[in-house]
Amino acid sequence: MPELFNLLAFIVPVALVLFSVAGSAVKVVQEYERGVIFRLGRLIGAKGPGLFFIIPIADRMVKVDLRVVTLDVPAQEVITRDNVTVRVNAVLFFRVFDPEKAVVAVTDFVRATHQISQTTLRSVLGQSSLDELLSQREEINLKLQQIIDEQTEPWGIKVGIVEVKDVELPQSMQRAMARQAEAEREKRAKIIHASGEFEASKMLTDAAGVIGSEPAAIQLRYLQTLTEIAAEKNSTIVFPIPIEILSLIPNVLSRLGAGHDRNGSETSTPEPTPPLDNTMAVSTGAGSSAGISSEPASSFPDLDDEEVKARMAERARFLEGEFDAPTGEEPLPDR
Repeated sequence: MPELFNLLAFIVPVALVLFSVAGSAVKVVQEYERGVIFRLGRLIGAKGPGLFFIIPIADRMVKVDLRVVTLDVPAQEVITRDNVTVRVNAVLFFRVFDPEKAVVAVTDFVRATHQISQTTLRSVLGQSSLDELLSQREEINLKLQQIIDEQTEPWGIKVGIVEVKDVELPQSMQRAMARQAEAEREKRAKIIHASGEFEASKMLTDAAGVIGSEPAAIQLRYLQTLTEIAAEKNSTIVFPIPIEILSLIPNVLSRLGAGHDRNGSETSTPEPTPPLDNTMAVSTGAGSSAGISSEPASSFPDLDDEEVKARMAERARFLEGEFDAPTGEEPLPDR
C-alpha cells in the first residue's frame, strides 16, 4: 500500500506536467485571426485559422485580428489655405493584410495608424481652401486615403476608407457665409424678376400693337375689365366713356338737321347741348342695380333718323337696366 501511494505521488505530477505541455502545444485561432509564430526569437510565419501545433517553450505565438478596424480621428484645429480656422474630425477604416509585418515592422499598428491619420489630416486640409473643404469633400477623402495608405503599407496595413465627418466653423464665419448666401439669392431673384419684366414688356408691346390696329379692341378691353372688377359686388367703379362716342355727336346732329331739310320743314339751329361728363359711375353691390351719371349720345351713320332715335332709346333703356336683349344677343351680366 505505501508503494501505491508513492507511485501515485510520482505519476500525478508527471501527468499534470505532460498535460500542461500538451495544452501549450495545441493552438486554435478563429477564422478572422492569424497566429504569427516565433521560434527561439526567429519569425517562422503566420498560421491559421483552425487547429495547429507548436513546440512548447521554444515557440511563441502572437494573435493578429484581420477584421476591419474603425478608428475615430479626434477633432483637429486646422488653418485652411485662406486663413480660416476650423475644427475637423474624421473616421478611418483599415485592416491588416500582412500579419507578419503588422507584428514585426511596428510596435502597435493601431496607435501608429491613429497618429499618422491625425498628422495627415492637418497637412492635407491646411493645403485646401474653405470652399474646397465644404464643396469637394469626396476629393479630399480620396486624397487622405491615398496618403495614409501609402504610409501604412510597409506595416502591413491597408487603409480602405477615410471620411471627414464634421467641419466646425467659427460663429463669425457662419454669419458671414449666411449673409453671402442671402445676397446671392437676392441677386438671382432680382435677375429673374428683371428678366420677367423684360419679357412682359415685350408682350405688352405686341399687345399694344394689336389693340392699336383695331380701335374697337380697347373698348372690349374696358368692358372685360369692368366685368372682372364688378365680380366682387362690393365696390364703386368709375368707368370712362370712350371719347369715340362723344366724337359722333356732331354727326348725329348734322344728320338730324339734314332730315328736316329733306321733309320741307324749317331748319333751325339746334340749341347747344350741355357738355356731357366724360365718365359714368357704376355702383355695384349685393342686391344693388347699376346707376348712370349721364347718357352719352350715339350715332349710326348707316341708319335713317327713325332708326337712330329707336336705337338711342334702346341704348338709354339698356344702360338703365330696363332693356331685354333680343334673341341672339347676350345680355350684360346682372351687377
